[in-house]
Amino acid sequence: MKRKKILIMGAAGRDFHNFNTVFRDNKDYQVVAFTATQIPNIEGRKYPFRLAGKLYPQGIPILPEKDLVKLIKRLEVDQVVFSYSDISHSYVMHKASTVLAAGADFVLLGKDSTMLKSKKPVVAICATRTGSGKSQTTRKISRILKNFGKKVVVVRHPMPYGDLTKQICQRFEKLSDLDKHKCTIEEREEYEPHIREKTVVYAGVDYRVILSEAEKEADVILWDGGNNDIAFYQPDLLITVVDPHRPGHEISYFPGETNLVLADVVVINKIVTADSENVELVRTNIKRENPQAQIIEAASPIFVEDPEVIMGKEVLVVEDGPTLTHGGMGYGAGVVAAEKFRAKRIVDPRPWIFGEIKKTFEKYPDIGPLLPAIGYGKKQISDLEKTINTTECDSVIIATGKPDLTDIISDFLKRTGKLQSK
Repeated sequence: MKRKKILIMGAAGRDFHNFNTVFRDNKDYQVVAFTATQIPNIEGRKYPFRLAGKLYPQGIPILPEKDLVKLIKRLEVDQVVFSYSDISHSYVMHKASTVLAAGADFVLLGKDSTMLKSKKPVVAICATRTGSGKSQTTRKISRILKNFGKKVVVVRHPMPYGDLTKQICQRFEKLSDLDKHKCTIEEREEYEPHIREKTVVYAGVDYRVILSEAEKEADVILWDGGNNDIAFYQPDLLITVVDPHRPGHEISYFPGETNLVLADVVVINKIVTADSENVELVRTNIKRENPQAQIIEAASPIFVEDPEVIMGKEVLVVEDGPTLTHGGMGYGAGVVAAEKFRAKRIVDPRPWIFGEIKKTFEKYPDIGPLLPAIGYGKKQISDLEKTINTTECDSVIIATGKPDLTDIISDFLKRTGKLQSK
């Protein structure tokens, strides 16, 4: 039987997981290429033999998505597997139309094909959009589990933007591990708060290997999702965070709507700063899509170390990168803080941007007068630092990275037989 030729569209995360769980060592398929988008400078690499397996002794090329149609024809692709997240439904179908017109099938892989089953209880934190507040929710749940005497290990959604053979399975326990693994700004934003709370974090490329290692030291595994992707592990409890600052997005973005439909608990975050009618619209959508889900409202209040640094000052606001770029938000916690603590004005950084940061603004022109904390590599980090240092302002607000979930976690531990203290 002729092997079907597969091309996987991705962004260095879900695409690799889909390959590892569905296609690696599967003689019915030949994955001829990955394509890469969203994240800068991740194409031009290879998915190496060490990860790809014995069917791919030369590895698998990772090529630019802009060449998709040419690749389908040149490589005689039978099926294109769409494998990245935080994309509008219309965008997904535009890509589907392009693929179908080029002659290939367009494929989406579901949870039963890609979720791995753990021997330990799994709590998964996912969202309907990036920037909804997953990270703070994950940390809150981690504290609750620890208060019940449980050893919590966090497994974070992948961000393998470097040497893939060195990122198969990464373990972070000390801050020095961030330097050891040459973490990007995006990785540091996610891992460091957990480490400071003495929680071990795993991440990498091969999430079967990661699961095996995490199970050795965890009572409960806490899946810390990225973007609005679905969990890589089958959750015993799924908590989905929604953002009323973007009402309607919970039912119009892929695969965030899947997380909404699958959720056991839905957290409506940021209710203090969102318009009440938007909160109600989101609540209506939740009840229509998932009437069985328990709904929790969360304030997500804004705190700053020193309000005097903001009051009456001209401030540069540095917001979470993905939230402003493919997340599509026109503001974040930094803008809220600037308004709350009465900054004189928010300084537009665009006259001072250059290099990789300028390219980001060109790709996402709707960012506006804010600075996204983009740092996927050394050049971007350097250009971000130079932009901050060059921008004429009085102060800089860094805004990168608590719902009451104790009863829910207690019920979860009872249900999984894990409530008793150690």
